Amino acid sequence: MALRTRLTEALGIEHPIISAPMGFAAGGKLAAAVTGAGGLGLIGGGYGDAEWLEREFSEAQNARVGCGFITWSLAKNPALLDLALEHSPAAIMLSFGALMPFASRVKHAGAKLICQVQCMEHAREAVSVGADSIVAQGAEAGGHGMNRATLTLVPEIADYLKKAAPATILIAAGGIADGRGLAAALMLGAEGVLIGSRFWASTEALVKPAFQKAAIAAEGDSTLRTRVLDLVRKLEWPKEFTARVMKNRFTDEWHGREVELVKPEIIDREMRRYSTAMQHGDPDNTAVWVGEATGLIRDVRPAGDLLREIADDAERLLTEAAPRLAAKS
Repeated sequence: MALRTRLTEALGIEHPIISAPMGFAAGGKLAAAVTGAGGLGLIGGGYGDAEWLEREFSEAQNARVGCGFITWSLAKNPALLDLALEHSPAAIMLSFGALMPFASRVKHAGAKLICQVQCMEHAREAVSVGADSIVAQGAEAGGHGMNRATLTLVPEIADYLKKAAPATILIAAGGIADGRGLAAALMLGAEGVLIGSRFWASTEALVKPAFQKAAIAAEGDSTLRTRVLDLVRKLEWPKEFTARVMKNRFTDEWHGREVELVKPEIIDREMRRYSTAMQHGDPDNTAVWVGEATGLIRDVRPAGDLLREIADDAERLLTEAAPRLAAKS
């Protein structure tokens, strides 16, 4: 018996689990594997590479998948949304920027509009543009986000949606990597979860094994939120967003020294070192994009196996807990 929620009904999926559209890590094979196991896989549109996006939709081999975009970056090349919509995606997820320029195009194309938010202001904006689903992303998540924690953000948005937009479906994200996280999210008022780091550590993810090995050996305490990875890549991220990554030699050297890092005589040298390390799989001198859930990751396995295990464990936990917790002394 699978968990049935409004999310599974709305998307026509078996399990209330969506894989996060992690930029350049969530390709077509990962998205297809998640969909094939009964969830919904999302391809990561990243900062906008049309050739990469076309290739990864092809890698999905006609599986029913969706796509996610960094919205402020998409605004610089809006044709990428048209490219994605040509593949009839099940959903388009927008994160980290103004939603209005793209929301109507997504809905007009017949795709579900998923908006990821990090605070109440973002949630209200998502409702105003007619989001079908809202992902409440806590600061535990890997990659970019803000400061609110999943444990409080999800129920607060759940309460808001109950009054303001009861048809809008809530999805939880941030620090969710196993059945306990899925079960907890459902109790907080979400109808499903968006999972990133655990699928980042899957065999289908476009991640170098050395990075995955480093994450497996890490704890949740091994991560931090920082701006240095954006500065060294010369990416103009809005100031309210920082990135959660693993601590390493690069972050130890430059976190807190941002003013020095961006000096002309330093930034180009460090950018070359960062890029070389990324290409060669050196986890000490580039970014390892995982969240606090890294402390719950102990292996790299096929995404389908991971999804089914998470769903089965959540169902078991909820089934076993109900009579035990409700029992009278």
